Amino acid sequence: MFADITENDGDRGQVGIGTLIIFIAMVLVAAVAAGVLINTAGLLESTASDTGQDSQSQVSNQITVVSASGSVDANDSVDYLNFTVMKSAGSGDLDLEDATIEYTSEDISETLTFAASYGSGNFIVADTTAPGTALAAGSNQTVLANTSDRVIVGLNLGALGDPLEEGEEATVRFVDQSGATTVYGVNVPDTISDQDYVAV
Repeated sequence: MFADITENDGDRGQVGIGTLIIFIAMVLVAAVAAGVLINTAGLLESTASDTGQDSQSQVSNQITVVSASGSVDANDSVDYLNFTVMKSAGSGDLDLEDATIEYTSEDISETLTFAASYGSGNFIVADTTAPGTALAAGSNQTVLANTSDRVIVGLNLGALGDPLEEGEEATVRFVDQSGATTVYGVNVPDTISDQDYVAV
């Protein structure tokens, strides 16, 4: 009826306390590991969200070239390029002050930034009613907010030291602030004498 108390029963009690200590230690380690995993998952989610937004912007934010023309100098070379641009449908606001243009011809390859004057060798942004007058930095007119907005982006090839001759070609790559890229090929007509402007 009565159980005998032996030394083995005391041993089992000591093992039970050790097991409890190990169990508590395992719970603490598991809690720390869970906290690290939760923090890591949060960081990964945030990074994935930012990457997704950047990727979407690079796809949807596009500069569309409506038309392009070149100004012909006295040597029958194209020394100015004027691009009438707009933002594509579905893109966000495009701030042309934060954009860059990669200009590549047979002779040079240059990365151009926004400038307040033609003489710098970089590009200007002008109103369509005054193509030769650069808009100042900080002007709301340099931001394409609506698909109905049109501005002129002008390049001074003379300042770059590379006017385009008859029959020459160049590539103009517009890169907006999100990294979205629009490529436009410039082809100078084979004969441009006696003309002030030509379509390119």
